[in-house]
Amino acid sequence: MKAKKIILYLICVCAANTMVGQDLLGILDKEHQDTPQYTQATFKFTRIAFGHSIETRKKGILDVFVANRFWNTPADRAQSFAADRLSTRIALEYGISDRLSMGFGGTTYDGLFDGYLKYKLIRQRSDGGGSPFSVTLFQGSSYFSEGVVPPTIQDDFSNRLSFTTQLLIGKKISPNFSLQIAPSFIHRGLEYSPEDPQSHFAIGFGGRYKLGNHVSVVSEYYYTANPIESFDTYGPFALGVNWEIGDVMLQFMLTNAVRMVEDSFITQTRHNFNFRNPNLNFGFNMTYVLHFKRHLKNK
Repeated sequence: MKAKKIILYLICVCAANTMVGQDLLGILDKEHQDTPQYTQATFKFTRIAFGHSIETRKKGILDVFVANRFWNTPADRAQSFAADRLSTRIALEYGISDRLSMGFGGTTYDGLFDGYLKYKLIRQRSDGGGSPFSVTLFQGSSYFSEGVVPPTIQDDFSNRLSFTTQLLIGKKISPNFSLQIAPSFIHRGLEYSPEDPQSHFAIGFGGRYKLGNHVSVVSEYYYTANPIESFDTYGPFALGVNWEIGDVMLQFMLTNAVRMVEDSFITQTRHNFNFRNPNLNFGFNMTYVLHFKRHLKNK
């Protein structure tokens, strides 16, 4: 009789545990369904080639960003080592939060000092719900520091400022393929000629195809609806390879864009993309990632 009571007690305990376990699993399933799953690494870098991507830096991460452009000139003279001309931009970019980044930099070729803010407004969902694409707001500004300007230009502080506003819209179409469009508004402080518009509307197109765990092919192009009239300009185009090596990110590209700040390369690219000098130049960007919070590196 005692053995029957023990067996009956064990059966009741098992049944109760099964019911509780099923309830807990149901609760966990519901919680998992309510947790949004966001798409990661649509473009990996904060830039596609020369232009910004939808990506922002994680909170507490500082990027040391160095961009270079090398090109030859058609002049008949002795060439310097590797290239006739070189332009370098050095910048610091920091993640204020996981969705807000800022950066400051300076360029040697055109004497521009620039800064920007980026905020990821909408994030693409990978679980079938929410938004099917990501949207990032970009606001940049630059200051033209060169001492010599045409005498027809009123030279004051406000006229040396330019502003760029972009809506970066990107989508990770497959694990290996991503696309982005970038409607852009640029206001230039300097007016080279009365016939030139100071405000420009442009749209950018960019793509990335992943070849391996750390290597991808990228391309980017910008079209300006109302370009500068006083001299010939062309849409900036780039074709390149991005390579990630630990905390160092490398970008190699062929491009017709010598300038490296948005308001200048979108509106003032003076050479078409072909293999004649100085139309084609070689671009090399390097980003070194510094983790101010060690746990970020382990994620």
